[in-house]
Amino acid sequence: MAALPLATAELCDANPQLILNGELRALHPTFQIYGRRQVFSGPVVTLKVFEDNVLVREFLEEKGNGRVLIVDGGGSMRCAILGGNPVQQAQNNGWAGIVVNGCIRDVDEINGCDIGVRALASHPMKANKKGIGEKHVSVNIAGTRICDGEWLYADTDGILISRSELTV
Repeated sequence: MAALPLATAELCDANPQLILNGELRALHPTFQIYGRRQVFSGPVVTLKVFEDNVLVREFLEEKGNGRVLIVDGGGSMRCAILGGNPVQQAQNNGWAGIVVNGCIRDVDEINGCDIGVRALASHPMKANKKGIGEKHVSVNIAGTRICDGEWLYADTDGILISRSELTV
């Protein structure tokens, strides 16, 4: 039996010192909610790409082991860097969620998947396939610096990043 998901508001209320010292941060509320899993959490894996989804697909083909992939797509609104097939793979490979600082497509398909997805918007055009990007680097999205190995907590109230795993 999996532990009950931790509510982001409760985590904030229970950890004022972590907020003060910067160990617990909230992302700016710029993300749309997709996927069937509205509440998800896990250790973070970071990826930085721009209008290219080859590395995104490669990551999601690996075993997720309850991790959350954070993709800094540079906030591009010119194409989608995540679509239905990779999200389906991510669900099957045990990823808890995917957060995209950019656009996605195949929204109806993604909304049918049992995984948490956050993105800025949807866009019908597909990304480039050059394979350019950086893995496991710190990224700056939604007003927050996020490092590989930190923890993410997401629910309908928002997204939190913590230096370490939290309990209430």
